[in-house]
Amino acid sequence: MPHPSGLPDLCIVIESDGEDRATEFQPLDWRNLDPSALRNRIRDLGLAGLGGAVFPTYIKLNPGATRKVPTLILNGAECEPWITCDDRLMRERAEGILRGAVAMQAILHADAIIVGIEDNKPEAAAALQAAAKQLGLPVEVTIVPTLYPSGGGKQLAYLLTGKEMPAGGRSTDAGVQVFNVATAYSLHRAIDLGEPMLSRVVTVTGHVSEPQNFEVRIGTPIEDLIRQAGGELAGATGKLIGGPMMGFELRDDTAPLTKAVNCVIVKNRKLFPAAPPALACIRCGECARACPALLQPFEMYWYAKAKDFGKAQSYRLFDCIECGCCSYVCPSHIPLVDFFRFAKGEIWAREREKEASEQARQRHEFHQFRLEREKQEKADKLAAKAVDRLKTVETGSSDPEAERKKAILQAAIERAQKAKEGITPKNVDGLTPQIQQEIADIEARRAQLRETAHAKDEDSA
Repeated sequence: MPHPSGLPDLCIVIESDGEDRATEFQPLDWRNLDPSALRNRIRDLGLAGLGGAVFPTYIKLNPGATRKVPTLILNGAECEPWITCDDRLMRERAEGILRGAVAMQAILHADAIIVGIEDNKPEAAAALQAAAKQLGLPVEVTIVPTLYPSGGGKQLAYLLTGKEMPAGGRSTDAGVQVFNVATAYSLHRAIDLGEPMLSRVVTVTGHVSEPQNFEVRIGTPIEDLIRQAGGELAGATGKLIGGPMMGFELRDDTAPLTKAVNCVIVKNRKLFPAAPPALACIRCGECARACPALLQPFEMYWYAKAKDFGKAQSYRLFDCIECGCCSYVCPSHIPLVDFFRFAKGEIWAREREKEASEQARQRHEFHQFRLEREKQEKADKLAAKAVDRLKTVETGSSDPEAERKKAILQAAIERAQKAKEGITPKNVDGLTPQIQQEIADIEARRAQLRETAHAKDEDSA
């Protein structure tokens, strides 16, 4: 899988029949659909953010308890070098992008749509302005300076609105929601054509014969994509998924293209020289000065390296956008972002384990509660039956069949008692007076015991 971890995963291999046919898609009547039902349809169509984070679109389209997100921002900054897929998409399919933005605006009840584009993309800005005029949409196309990493969601929102996003929170907490322009275009395809997210635009560049952008279907082997760009040239040293700042190494060319892959860069020694060995941190503070999120990367690095993840998290680890600025300026050449990714992964894994443990504890406690509840219910039933029997005795009313059986039993007991009283001891002739006295004492004790038992029966009754 094309993932920073480099780990494999289970995949389905689909063999093409070569006919290149798809089922007939049905457009969504999204204007008349309930917002919740519309979001569920968007979920089923597989829409996700195409800016890199791949966050599910249907979740971002939920305004939450506020019922409204005043400002909708389309991110067309594409600030990282080498990547041009969003630029080409805005130039060629501006109308589709804005149609998707209109649906986003309606779902979020946004008052304004702002498109942020860096000043090195004048053709894309002109295309969006022309499309907005043609569609009659009050869309504000704003040009921002070309400065990495202004394409980050929180950074772009601050540039366009002046609102700072809360630490540990989301942009919606400040009344802003940010979507990539490619995500808006995929939403247009979903609602106007009924098409799931089947493809995306990808930049293939670097040490290849014909660097260019392709619209590629999800699942296409990356080696086929490189071959379509003319193949890698002699001297290639590897591949990057993503840009040179935030990208990661591709370990296997047969990995499939996923929704998160926006760029494939073929490296060579000239374009990407080998990184020098990492040295000890000298605590110079250059990483902190370069951090666009105003964090302290050297502190997070120390605690991540020591696996003190709680302390690393206290330095706002999860506010790190992994832009790579700190690693780029580090004079000791420490791969700081790799440590931050490692720490985040470990924290997430521990949270999942904690959640699984909590669920097991809750299941055990409910099992014990259920056993106690069943035991109590059984005791309550027995007590209720006893109360009913007592009421029956007090009222003198009972079941005729039960009375008949009781009478038969009582008669049998009386017959046995009379038979026992009528028994004459045998072999008592010629006994000595002492033995006769012992027998008399025994019979007297038996009579006394019978009287006691009879008295207890009367008391119970």
